[in-house]
Amino acid sequence: MTRVSVVIPTYNRAPTLPRAIESALAQTIDDLEILVVDDGSTDDTASVLATYQDIDSRVRPVVHATNQGANVARNTGIEHARGEYLAFLDSDDEWQPEKLERQLAALEDRSDEWIGVYCDAGFELSGASGRVQRVAASALSNADTEPTREGGEELIGEILADNVQPGAGSTLLVETAVAREVGGFDEALERFQDPEFCLRVLEHGNLAYVDSELVQREPTGHPPAAVIEQASEQYLSAYAAAVDRFEAEGYDIRATHHLILAKRFLAEGHPLKAAWHLRAASVSARHVPGLCWSAGAGIRRRPAAMLLPFVVLVVATVVGVGALSSRLRATV
Repeated sequence: MTRVSVVIPTYNRAPTLPRAIESALAQTIDDLEILVVDDGSTDDTASVLATYQDIDSRVRPVVHATNQGANVARNTGIEHARGEYLAFLDSDDEWQPEKLERQLAALEDRSDEWIGVYCDAGFELSGASGRVQRVAASALSNADTEPTREGGEELIGEILADNVQPGAGSTLLVETAVAREVGGFDEALERFQDPEFCLRVLEHGNLAYVDSELVQREPTGHPPAAVIEQASEQYLSAYAAAVDRFEAEGYDIRATHHLILAKRFLAEGHPLKAAWHLRAASVSARHVPGLCWSAGAGIRRRPAAMLLPFVVLVVATVVGVGALSSRLRATV
């Protein structure tokens, strides 16, 4: 049996796909196959895959006739996998050469209860905007307490609260049999599909953690904030009992999701919708840079819509202070 099946879902990413495939082929373990699921691409993806098939027989394309979405493509990869383990890789990300070797080593001396392992990922950010994003990311990484990063039941609350992000799309290595038993990725979710998949994996065993950035991510766009909002409701509703239990233990789960949504609505230039979520969000000083970055993105996108509420707030404050001063003078 092949040791690892690498699943790369792709759609119209011919320019970035070679980088992902090359990083999989460059792994320090040879016993692998690379399943590239072409999800109905209309660009030069077919030509890219034909070239790699000629170069290395470990590359196996699987083609969808129509575009069905990344979760469906990942599940197609799970269905076709021949390996003992599955490792997912987004087609605009890349791995460090030792990624799979180090993850397999992390599982080697553990019991059968340990069925998967994830690692950290980093973003390649350049220029002035990249420096600002790095500052924001650094602030966000300085959590008030260090989260639990591996285990079983104890990981569930951390994942629901977004304290730990296993990132199944590019960082996770998991037993193929388990991925099939849990039913693969939820094809109805357009966001939070990675943590949701990991929560179901945890029902079957433990996840280990390699404390290294073994994945390089390419910053990509987000679904519309309204889509993320709907997905958040689906996700939290599906795990309502666990959310209630871990919130009773002190985890900020719903409040964290409100913060995520507030930032997305800010970035889209919808301050009133953002404010609605922000009122219920869990916000500390470390979140301020991210909120400021999101607000800046929103101002650039919809300056009038973003600035008007602030003008109204300033005017209301001035009028309120003036009225209060008048009343105070009248009582003197």
